[in-house]
Amino acid sequence: MVETDIKITAADLYDYMLMHTYNSSSGIVGSTVGALLIVAAFLTQKWMLILAGAVILLYLPVTLYTKSKLQWNANTAFQKPLHYVLDDDGVTVSQGDVKESQSWDNMVKAVSTTRSIILYTSGRNASIFPKEQLGDQRAALIEIISTHMPPQRVKIRS
Repeated sequence: MVETDIKITAADLYDYMLMHTYNSSSGIVGSTVGALLIVAAFLTQKWMLILAGAVILLYLPVTLYTKSKLQWNANTAFQKPLHYVLDDDGVTVSQGDVKESQSWDNMVKAVSTTRSIILYTSGRNASIFPKEQLGDQRAALIEIISTHMPPQRVKIRS
């Protein structure tokens, strides 16, 4: 069993949004188009293509940064720590009097970034575990996730 309190920051939310977006088809297509426009600018010497490519490449990170700040400020749940309990039955998260549980069978996938371990509870929703807040519990968290989820759904790098 792993029990921890996590306080999500706007930076944690931004990290999640970046990972989620750039691993989706729209993020991959956008990055590819932006890079191809810049390459095309050098090949054809049509320098306006550099501007178009740069705008496309910078659009997502800038808008995601703004969106993460706005979402963090608007959502009062992010202002207080979330209490997580991960055990053999699943994941329980609570804050004040509100408590929600989800079984391991319902978990979609688990991934990591350089900043966080992210446990997807649906295609778009996830529990974010910032590595710096986990401290010495990081290995135990990875172990319990890896033990209870199929290996093909766990993409965590330590």
